[in-house]
Amino acid sequence: MSDLSIQLHWKHAEPVLLAGKYSNAHTVRFNNDHDVTVDAAPDWGGDPANTNPEQALASALSSCHMMTFLALAAKAGWPVAGYRDHAVAHLGKNAKGQMSVTRIDLHPAVRFDAGFAPDAEELSKMQHRAHRYCFIANTLADSVEINILQPV
Repeated sequence: MSDLSIQLHWKHAEPVLLAGKYSNAHTVRFNNDHDVTVDAAPDWGGDPANTNPEQALASALSSCHMMTFLALAAKAGWPVAGYRDHAVAHLGKNAKGQMSVTRIDLHPAVRFDAGFAPDAEELSKMQHRAHRYCFIANTLADSVEINILQPV
């Protein structure tokens, strides 16, 4: 199977590493040429202008779900014209009392070519199949909720 990697770089900006007195901001490099500045979530002192790991996790799930949905739709002959999603990662304490992403909600909205409109039940089945086959969803187990939206 494939090994997929990133490079992560952090260095201190302060003279001494003291609890609560340093920046978590760092760079994640994808494919040796695309850098993203990542920081802690704003509730944990991070810069809201930067991406945080929880958003990145929601993004990974949303992207994987969409790509899986598109593959299944193509196999079924569904003429998808557009797809959008609003993914939300919820932070809280897990069953062990530890902070975690307790749930990720996906809100996919699929637009089809004119003349094609699956009924709500067919669309729901296809979205749930996409969830079942998505690599990232399989990694996260049961902490994902799919709320299908109508396209605008």
